[in-house]
Amino acid sequence: MKAGYISRGRRYTFTLIVFIFTIILLWLCNKNPMINSSLPVQDEFIIFSSDVMIDDDPIESIELEEQDTEVHSQLVESGSWDNKPDQFYKMGQAGVTETLLSAKNEFMHLNNKVCNYGKGRWVADNRRPLYSGFGCKQWLSEAWSCRLTQRSDFSYEGYRWQPENCYLPEFEGSDFLKRMQDKTLAFVGDSLGRQQFQSLMCMITGGEERQDIEDVGYKYDFVGSLRPEGWAYRFPETNTTILYYWSSTLCGIEPINTPDPSTKFAMHLDRPPAFITRFISQIDVLVLNTGHHWNRGKLNANKWIMYVNGKPVKNRKLAEMGNAKNLTIYSIIRWVDSQLDIYPGLKVFFRTISPRHFFNGEWNTGGSCDKTTPMEGGSEVKQDESSDLVVGGAVKGMKVKILDITALSQLRDEGHMSRFSINSAIGVHDCLHWCLPGIPDTWNEILCAQV
Repeated sequence: MKAGYISRGRRYTFTLIVFIFTIILLWLCNKNPMINSSLPVQDEFIIFSSDVMIDDDPIESIELEEQDTEVHSQLVESGSWDNKPDQFYKMGQAGVTETLLSAKNEFMHLNNKVCNYGKGRWVADNRRPLYSGFGCKQWLSEAWSCRLTQRSDFSYEGYRWQPENCYLPEFEGSDFLKRMQDKTLAFVGDSLGRQQFQSLMCMITGGEERQDIEDVGYKYDFVGSLRPEGWAYRFPETNTTILYYWSSTLCGIEPINTPDPSTKFAMHLDRPPAFITRFISQIDVLVLNTGHHWNRGKLNANKWIMYVNGKPVKNRKLAEMGNAKNLTIYSIIRWVDSQLDIYPGLKVFFRTISPRHFFNGEWNTGGSCDKTTPMEGGSEVKQDESSDLVVGGAVKGMKVKILDITALSQLRDEGHMSRFSINSAIGVHDCLHWCLPGIPDTWNEILCAQV
C-alpha cells in the first residue's frame, strides 16, 4: 500500500512540476516581446463563443482544455493568477473548468474596456434578426416596421457587427436587465434616438407582448399632450426603467413671452434641456444624440431664436447652422461631464450622427435610397477615429463616452425606410430613418457592451 502511495505521489509531483514549468514558460512568453511577437496576431485575442462568425464562416467549437494555456497566459499578464496553481491542484478538473470560465469573463471585461467598437466589419449571421419584424407591435411604431410595408427584400436583417480585435457579447435581454437592476437608462435626442429606444425595448422583450411592464411616463410628465414628449417603461422583475425624451437639438428651450400664445422661443445653445437638469439625479445611463434638426426650416417652423449667455445671437458666424450645432454639442458634453463628479454612478454616452443616404437629390428634390444589395460599397471600417469629427473632438479629455456608430452605419445604405415608408408622400423617400429590426439594433448591442 505504501509503495502505491509513493508511486502515486511521485506521479502527482511530476505532473505539478510540469504544470508549474509550463506556467513559467507561458509567463516568459507574455513578458518577452521578442518571443511574443512570433505569435500570429489572431492568437492575441480569444474567441470563447462557439458560434461567432468571421468572414461569414462559422468557427468550430474549441474544447476548453485546448484553450487553457491561452487563457492562463492572459491571467498571468493581468496579475490574476495569484494562488490559482494551488486551487487547481486541490479542485481537480471540475475546478479547472469553473476557474477558467471565471477567468474568461474577467479577461473579456478588461478587453472590452479598451475596445474600439466602431472599427470592424459586418458579417452574415443567420441567427438575425434579434426579434421579428412582424411582431413587437407593443413598442415598435408601425411606420418603422418594414415587414409591414410593401418591401419584399429583407436581406439587410441578416448581418451583425464584428469589432476588430475585441469581443462584442451576444445580446441577452434577461442578462441586460440583471445588469441594470434598480437602474434607469434614458435616451435623449431626436427621432433617431427614439428609434434606438424602440429597438432596445424590442430587443429586451424579444418582440413578445409583455403586459407586466409598467408605463411610468407620469413620473416624467409624459402625459397630457397630443404628442407625448417621451415614453418611460419599468420592467418589474429587476426594477429597470427605459425611457426616451424628445429633444432634437439638446438645447434648453423656453418661451420668450409666456402669456402670448404665439410667442417665439429662446433656444439656449449653451444650456442643456430642462428635462436633463431636472432628472439627472434619477438617471444611471444617459444616451444623447442630435444632428439632423439643425436646419433653418425647422428652426423657423418651431419659432426658435438662438440665444447664448441669455441673449439673442447677433454674431452671424455663430448663427450659421453648423457652428451653432457644434457649440451646442460641446456645451452639453462639458456640462454633463461636470455633473459626473456629483453623480459618480452616472454613465453618459454621446451617440455619433446617423448617416443619411440620399442619392440623386434630397428628400424633397427626388432623392432616393432604394438599393437592396447589402454593402455594395464595402463591409469594413478600418479607421481608428470617428467619422463624426465634432462629437469625437468634444468628448476628448472628458469622462463622457462616445457611442460611435457613424462609419459602420454608413455602409448600410440598403437598410432605410426608403420609398416603402407608409407615412411618406408619393415619390418621397425616407433615407434617414431605418427599418426595424435593423441597424439601430447594432447601436444598442454596442451600447450594452460598453455599459
